[in-house]
Amino acid sequence: MSETQRQFSLVAGEASGDLLAGLMLDGLQARWPTMKAAGIGGPQMLSRGFESWWPQEKLAVRGYVEVLRHYAEIAGIRRQLKARLLRESPDIFIGVDAPDFNLDLEAGLRSRGIRTAHFVCPSIWAWRPERVEKLRAAADHVLCIFPFEPELLAKHGVAASYVGHPLANVIPMVPDQAAARVALGIDGDATVVALLPGSRRSEVRHIASRFFAAAALMMKAQPSLQFIAPVLPNLRADVEQALEAAGMTGRVTLLDGRSHAALAACDVTLIASGTATLEAALFKRPMVISYHMNSLTWNLVMRHKQLQPWVGLPNILSGEFVVPEVLQDAATPQALADATLEWLAAPDKVHALQQRFCALHAELLRDTPTLCADAIQKVLEG
Repeated sequence: MSETQRQFSLVAGEASGDLLAGLMLDGLQARWPTMKAAGIGGPQMLSRGFESWWPQEKLAVRGYVEVLRHYAEIAGIRRQLKARLLRESPDIFIGVDAPDFNLDLEAGLRSRGIRTAHFVCPSIWAWRPERVEKLRAAADHVLCIFPFEPELLAKHGVAASYVGHPLANVIPMVPDQAAARVALGIDGDATVVALLPGSRRSEVRHIASRFFAAAALMMKAQPSLQFIAPVLPNLRADVEQALEAAGMTGRVTLLDGRSHAALAACDVTLIASGTATLEAALFKRPMVISYHMNSLTWNLVMRHKQLQPWVGLPNILSGEFVVPEVLQDAATPQALADATLEWLAAPDKVHALQQRFCALHAELLRDTPTLCADAIQKVLEG
């Protein structure tokens, strides 16, 4: 097979992975213009000509208890996918995040002679350090999105490259709040709170009701507040149900996706822990990070495997609590409302935070598509 006819296989298991994989595909297509790519992906990947053999939503499940409920279906997809890849033998398989799904798949493919890469180092520096052993067996190369990760992986014998964080390329250094508000039909003088309860159904079911109840309390304290909430189409019914339960139907403007527009337009965000918190930091927005999951998952797993005092990426990367985290049992509507309103009363504190986030943005800004292609080319030639 010539260099211009590469066959790549990718699996991205959720919305954030879809964005990362889309930018990677830009680099791969620039390097190998006639390449073909297939596997499991979402709309960003599909828009670049990717062929998805299963809907990405099938893999977007979080938490041990929730995964157990869907285990048979997910395991079946992985078996079928592995069999197909072994038959078709792509030049390389690239697992994009989703380590619970991808690492075992990568290890099985690699043991049969298929080159593998893993895009996004699992958070072995935050929790579940035992994953480094899985990673060493699974991936010929790891593409890292944080600058400290390659050195850490090298100590464990894992080849890795820092490619920058793709979101730092997507999000402007100085977001245009006024333009975002015009695009969303929001009054330029309004005080806007963005509510982001997560991109998975399990997250929405655990978190959205708390966020909307907190919004009701905030509205009671400051009736002029406007609320917006980006929603994936497949989760809209769940979100609308949570709105109704909180008595907030019609008081929160639901956006079809458009989370970046929401973060650009808002003054503060109440946001579920995950990649979206880094997006909020890159948009230079003050935030309150929250999370709530099945209590069994939290008590038996998360609390005992967390290696750092922070769960939110802005705090982890800063090495301190630059924004509040209100988690699990502490995440009452009143606590969430109070913490969010505190930002609106502290403009000097907001300005200082924005300066921290500008420095963080500069550190993460690299030519990610090209660096991804460089790393993949190394693996193909190695």
